[in-house]
Amino acid sequence: MDALTKGAAHCRSTAEVVFLNAELCYPVLLLLAFILSAGVHSILTSRTEEELVVPTVKGPGGKPLPVTKKKREAEKPQVLDVKTSNVALRVFQYTMAAVVLTFFANGAAIAVHALQARDKSGNVGGWWCGEERTVYVVGSAFLYVYVLITLFDWSHSPNIVHFIVWILGFIGETTILLSFLLTVTGTHHVVRGVKQPAHQPVKGPDTWDIVDLSVAVVRLSLVTILVCLYTALATRRFFTDRRLQDEEAHHRSDSDDESSPLLNGNGNTTNYNTHANGSANGSANGRASNGTADASYQQKDEGAAFYRPEKLPHKSWFEYCRGYSVFFPYLWPSDSRKLQGVVLMCFVLVVFQRMVNIMVPSQIGAVTDTLRDNEGTHNTPWIQLALLVLYKLLQGQSGLLGSLRAILWVPVSQHTYRALTTAAFEHVHSLSLDFHLGKRTGEVISALNKGASINQFLEQVTFQVLPMLADLLVAIVFFYVKFGSMYALFVSVITFYYLYLTIRMAARLADQRRDMVNADREEEAVKNDSIASYETVKYFNAEKYEFDRYRNAVMTFQTAEAKVTWGINHMNICQSMVFMCGILVSMMTCAFEVTQGSRTVGDFVLLVTYLGQLQGPLNFFGSFYRTVQQAMISGERLLELFKIQPTVIDKPNAESLPECNGHIKWDNVGFSYDRRRPALHNLSFECAPGSTTAFVGESGGGKSTVFRLMFRYYNCQDGSIQMDGRDVKDLTIDSVRRFIGVVPQDTILFNETLMYNLKYANPSATDEEVFNACRTAAIHDRIMGFPDGYNTKVGERGLRLSGGEKQRVAIARTILKNPKVIMLDEATSALDGETEQKIQAKLISGNLGHDRTLLIIAHRLSTITHADQIIVLHAGTIVEKGTHEELLARKGRYASMWEKHIRAERAADKAFQATMKAKKLLSRANLSRRDTEISDGGYDSIASSDILQTGLNSPTSPPSHQGENDSDSSDASCRRQRGDNASISSNDTHVSETSSHEANASEDTLRDEEDGPSEDEDGDEFDDATSHIAPSETRPLIRDHGRASSPRRHFSSSERCLNDRPPSQPPPAARVIGVRT
Repeated sequence: MDALTKGAAHCRSTAEVVFLNAELCYPVLLLLAFILSAGVHSILTSRTEEELVVPTVKGPGGKPLPVTKKKREAEKPQVLDVKTSNVALRVFQYTMAAVVLTFFANGAAIAVHALQARDKSGNVGGWWCGEERTVYVVGSAFLYVYVLITLFDWSHSPNIVHFIVWILGFIGETTILLSFLLTVTGTHHVVRGVKQPAHQPVKGPDTWDIVDLSVAVVRLSLVTILVCLYTALATRRFFTDRRLQDEEAHHRSDSDDESSPLLNGNGNTTNYNTHANGSANGSANGRASNGTADASYQQKDEGAAFYRPEKLPHKSWFEYCRGYSVFFPYLWPSDSRKLQGVVLMCFVLVVFQRMVNIMVPSQIGAVTDTLRDNEGTHNTPWIQLALLVLYKLLQGQSGLLGSLRAILWVPVSQHTYRALTTAAFEHVHSLSLDFHLGKRTGEVISALNKGASINQFLEQVTFQVLPMLADLLVAIVFFYVKFGSMYALFVSVITFYYLYLTIRMAARLADQRRDMVNADREEEAVKNDSIASYETVKYFNAEKYEFDRYRNAVMTFQTAEAKVTWGINHMNICQSMVFMCGILVSMMTCAFEVTQGSRTVGDFVLLVTYLGQLQGPLNFFGSFYRTVQQAMISGERLLELFKIQPTVIDKPNAESLPECNGHIKWDNVGFSYDRRRPALHNLSFECAPGSTTAFVGESGGGKSTVFRLMFRYYNCQDGSIQMDGRDVKDLTIDSVRRFIGVVPQDTILFNETLMYNLKYANPSATDEEVFNACRTAAIHDRIMGFPDGYNTKVGERGLRLSGGEKQRVAIARTILKNPKVIMLDEATSALDGETEQKIQAKLISGNLGHDRTLLIIAHRLSTITHADQIIVLHAGTIVEKGTHEELLARKGRYASMWEKHIRAERAADKAFQATMKAKKLLSRANLSRRDTEISDGGYDSIASSDILQTGLNSPTSPPSHQGENDSDSSDASCRRQRGDNASISSNDTHVSETSSHEANASEDTLRDEEDGPSEDEDGDEFDDATSHIAPSETRPLIRDHGRASSPRRHFSSSERCLNDRPPSQPPPAARVIGVRT
């Protein structure tokens, strides 16, 4: 209420007071009602907790994990919302537009009336509508314009929010119309003049009053139409939904009568809320043995592979806040009273900063007025100037208060970042094997790197967004108190439409920004995958393809980034236009009042300063909203990662296994990765403590699945697995795995030293214990031959070691763990036969294998003849079981496999005899070493490369111990030499063609028997390619050499037997380089 109104308040009637107050409060109440109802409606229409699956496990540190989305079976009806046809929607939109036009009609009438009432000097001083009327017309017009926009923008409109605004509008318009009618029919006051305003009493309505009454009647009629139309549609929907519910209930009761379950007398279906292992709910789901039921597959997260989705669903602000609330327990320093006190001090400093933001422009206005009053008096306001400097020193993020707050917040920020990133890292490690088998590593790493974005987002919300909103609210109140309701209206309109424009345009940029983020993740994934697959790229000469693939990924990201940048700059232009228009209107109004003498120059300076200061928070909100949107979109993947729950967890009250004797029993175990195709079916066997059990069978028969279930990567879905007479599901996962050692077929090592990788199994092991374990695994002397010994770096995933060396390191590491149960998954497949037999002899019959239960998967049957029992698996079932002799006597599947194995062994023996014969012929030829040398251009492993010289290729290295000889240190007559591409010169000694082929075949067969892919790269690739093929299915691998182009060629000593071929005989067109036995 302005000064003129206050001066005449004592002589106004009750109707006039009600009319003026109603006009002043009408737009404010409607705005608050719209904001509150829209917020509540957004909460009520978002997905409720009942539509989500509450996790039964806790996150790292016992903190709760977020709820997981469950597919909604049917759309939930929205209370009091209506479904409108296109025609009805158009009626609402056109009627609402007519309401807006009525306010423009009021504004036009006010402008024309003021212009007609000008005095002779040309000043607008004859008549003025007053502040209340200005606030009512301008504020209501802007509000109803926004309501009209929502009828076009919102997907479900009109809804209950519009209905509430229309109901309140109906009440307000009725009050204003009736009070205005009572006011103009009696004596009322009209403002006359601006320079010297006065309230002139007037009796009865004039022409302009009749115009205002007519417009008010039309507006009230339009609002009444909106209320009645919506009420009719809501009533119709209410009765329609009730009728449908009654019909559905009647139909369901009839169905229940005809199909009631026999075993569930209450007619209710049990809801199995289980995971794949069932340990979350124990046996309460009706299967005491495993507690899984088939419903576990309904809970399977389709996003377990964690690939980047093409589109992420749009969420309401409440769904975002509820989703991101999962991070709050990790961010609040609940375990530190000191940090909590620091947080409280930071909030106090934020409050002081808000106070300083008011004091600075006020002090500037005071200094301006003082300087104007003291002009020419030689009186300088030193105190006021000093206070102004002090306030400016304290103001802003870079001021004293802001800097002090930032310094105090450092330990809190570090705590939040540490808690969130470590929680995410621990959560990924807690996920089960099914996630890690299907994950895309680049996507997971990218998601884990978003912890900093979440931390920054929460810090900005706490110390920038909330203070900014407080600044805006304080500014509105300040302008109302200092300048009046009209200026408060200007600030409110500027703020509201600036924020709306920012949110609306940024929301349209959300998909573009999400595309940019996804393109960035794709670029990172392509880069990571390509670099990690370096060798594969080289094998297939695919450098150009990878370069083009990465270049295309970068270009895709840059295209998406350009679209976002263009959109941001367009939004900045629109924001500046809105704010400048508001400042222009405010400055013009205040300047006019200064020239008319109703305001001082200091007031004008105060207004301009405060509006300029207000631009800071508004501009920050524009940039912050983009930052928040970026952080939230970046954090979506981290949030989705947190929502993935492990499928194998400890059941409630699971007990620890204090000791283990190694007694294993499987009782009718069934398991399937996909319910449509079982992987294991009714497996039953028993392993006594200290016994050896071998599993054989074709690929895909279930051998690896047996090991995964034994190690509790998965839980069986039928039957039970027992250790020492106790079901493993009743035991903690950690205690079970503590007593099991695994030597996998593919060993992955950390990119650290050999000592680090060896002690990973037992950090407390002494160096001497490490040396003894390596001697047992026949790797100690090889390691000592490296220049750095046990401090040698093994490279990414251990790729600097050969396959045989990595397997022996894995065996030594398992020995250091000292488990009671050892599982060997083709753990010696890359070793030569002699080394393999020595290691297995120590593991099985030696002291190392004493009183330990061994489970072995092997394809070379000759290595498992000693086993106490051999289990033959086929299609997930046990087809044969017994000792080696018993299975041979049955003449079944195992006997057939053994016969093929024997034939392959005989072929290998013949090849070996041919090799010996060829070597004798070479010795007779008495060729000098100079004639048989050949340079090695192949790819060397760490054992024989130039990077790490060993005793085999360095004259200064110590000789290898006899007890650890493999293919690299075998007898000189059988030692392999590189150079497969060497051809035969014209002066070679004659050897029969048959002998040549036998020599080559026997050489490569011996190569396989002596060692795996650790030394000969030409043999490596083909050995690996045929390592798991049955002997009868093995085909010779042929390599074309062609003819020699030079008159003299050098070749390896292992090919010297070919020199016996007469010069006239052409070289063989092809050579057998590998036969798997």
